[in-house]
Amino acid sequence: MNFAVVGCGMLAQQSHIPNLVAIEDACFHTACDINEDNLRKAAAFHPKKTTKDFREAIAEPEVEALIVATTEAFRRPIIEAAAQAGKPVYTEKPLADTFANALAIQKIVEESGIPFCVGHNRRAAPAMRDAQKIFTTHLKAPQPQPWRFERPGWETMEVGSSPGTPVLAIRINDDWKSWKPVHLQNDLNRRVGLLLSEGTHFVDLANWFLGAEPVSVLCTGQGVLNHVIVIHYAHGGMAVITMAGTGTFGYPKELLEAIGEGGIVVCEHMLEVRTAGIAGAAALTCYPMLHDRHPDIGVEGGLSGWLAKKRAACEEAVVSRDSLRQFAAEPDKGHQRMLREFIREIRGERKSVCPVSAAVLATQVCLAAAKSYLEGRKVDVAEITPETKI
Repeated sequence: MNFAVVGCGMLAQQSHIPNLVAIEDACFHTACDINEDNLRKAAAFHPKKTTKDFREAIAEPEVEALIVATTEAFRRPIIEAAAQAGKPVYTEKPLADTFANALAIQKIVEESGIPFCVGHNRRAAPAMRDAQKIFTTHLKAPQPQPWRFERPGWETMEVGSSPGTPVLAIRINDDWKSWKPVHLQNDLNRRVGLLLSEGTHFVDLANWFLGAEPVSVLCTGQGVLNHVIVIHYAHGGMAVITMAGTGTFGYPKELLEAIGEGGIVVCEHMLEVRTAGIAGAAALTCYPMLHDRHPDIGVEGGLSGWLAKKRAACEEAVVSRDSLRQFAAEPDKGHQRMLREFIREIRGERKSVCPVSAAVLATQVCLAAAKSYLEGRKVDVAEITPETKI
């Protein structure tokens, strides 16, 4: 399947284009970018064609599908042109820079009927997929553990909510010095940091895990670096997302803990899935790492193995004076798998990997979080409309 990549910056160079090259039944056909340097770097992957005009890339008869990796402020016209040409689109997140644009894109996609996928790739990460399946299966049919401590009288206690109500905690350890200027260049990002551009990843992850309608959002924080988002759901569940931009890449970036019905599922940086209180679930499952330059270090895998490999990579970075050398043995965040699944979706072999409606909802919740942060109050998700100004 011939793909055009529109927007050949760092993310495309490090992820989308190498993934296209690696997938047996995909072809990196056309590179499109307005930046000469980006086109030059993309040309190293030997596309059949390069262009600065996205309309030319879409009109190319041999191009069958698009990957859109431009900034969110310039995705709608590309998606609209692709839809008019009847060509499927995989777009990076966030879907759009405003809720009005997100809804407009949803209308374009649904009316055209093109296969469409938004790059909330955690949905395709092997560890996250397993963790979500274990947790949702447990919530649907919990099996009490015979060793659970039950204090006499618990049956008559008033707890104010269902004992099975799920709680999700997601912690992000990020380092703001790694952020690109584009992350903070528009008016909203300068005021609320990455609540939209990165927050959509983790809001979508929470929505997917809990499988319920988000009702209200409360967000607090400090400047543009650190925020805590609390989402309440229609079924009584809640998610707490802690986004810290003052951390270090020397430690795992992501930790997810899903709690409910007397059980817990923990996904650590997509390296390990741990469980407790869930009948039949493995206590610990470790997942393979990508681009491991140190196979003889940390051979046990999992979190401890990754930390050992990370220390070795950081030492290499110091000696070589190349900070990019620290990135080795990275977790599988699902980028390539999501693209493979999207190709299956295009061929009619599966349902949508990440539908446009899910991305619109994540955008709406993130904008509610931004409004909550700026106004210092709880915001109902329904308050975010196409006319909302933040």
